[in-house]
Amino acid sequence: MKLTYTVAMTLAAGAMALGVSAVEARTFRAADVQPPDYPTVKAVNFMSDELSKATDGKYSIKVFPSSQLGSEKDTIEQIKLGAIDFLRVNAGTLNTICPAMTVPVMPFVFRDVDHFHHVVDGPIGDEILADCEAHGMVGLAFYDSGSRSFYTRNPVRSIDDLKGLKIRVQQSDVWVAMMKLLGANPTPMPTGEVFTGLKTGLIDGAENNWPTYQTSHAYEVAKYYTLDEHSMAPDVLLMSKKVYDSFTPEEQAAVRKAAKDSVPYMRQLWAELESQSQDIVGKAGVEVITIDKAPFQAAMKPLYDEFLTDPALKDLLQRIADFK
Repeated sequence: MKLTYTVAMTLAAGAMALGVSAVEARTFRAADVQPPDYPTVKAVNFMSDELSKATDGKYSIKVFPSSQLGSEKDTIEQIKLGAIDFLRVNAGTLNTICPAMTVPVMPFVFRDVDHFHHVVDGPIGDEILADCEAHGMVGLAFYDSGSRSFYTRNPVRSIDDLKGLKIRVQQSDVWVAMMKLLGANPTPMPTGEVFTGLKTGLIDGAENNWPTYQTSHAYEVAKYYTLDEHSMAPDVLLMSKKVYDSFTPEEQAAVRKAAKDSVPYMRQLWAELESQSQDIVGKAGVEVITIDKAPFQAAMKPLYDEFLTDPALKDLLQRIADFK
């Protein structure tokens, strides 16, 4: 009887311990519109592993890629409400919500990739991320999204060659205004329609990074890639502020560290992906055109004047330009 009672109590205690563990353990949901093998998706999976280690298995993250939880616009609304926990989006989708995000999205803000990395990895980057907290989102880290350049059906060797061309752009006031200043006819359309638009002649060109140019097969019909690198608008990793605020300070620190630790891993994957894409399009006979960027940059001044009317944003832009 005593032995049976002891065994029963031991089993009950074990069951209670397991029950507490199961209640405390939590898997958070993260959204991404990119496919499962994309660098940002893999980076958040890496972050999940780091967070799990830091919390002794208490917290982990499950990524829902390929727009399973909705478009970038949809998921932004969800994370603000706390319906999802983590989100990866391009900074361009945030500039109407978090004003400071407008600055890194503007054309020709960053001199090169090194300048971009040093800015977003430092105090200026943290300042921009922090601007989202007033809008229900905690900015955790910046991921690379490459530099965007033009790809066209006919060669663009100078700013004059863009005049009158129908160029696909994101559905953004900034990008529409930019194309008009360059003399092109901006044509907003979803990414998935670009290849058909190029093939049928509905558009004369588009602009994006190397991997998108390659994986969309746009290089098969637009065989000229003009390397002007007009934008390095970063991707952003966000967390719901409602969820973040429910954490202890130690847990918040663990989340931030895991996010920052995922950045070098993401950049390594991104560099490898860019190299692979460049190799593929190069072998397909794409002509890469190097141009004088100065006329393109000079044409952007009215854009800065229109979209950066807040003195704080103008100051932010100047501090980025002055950053060594």
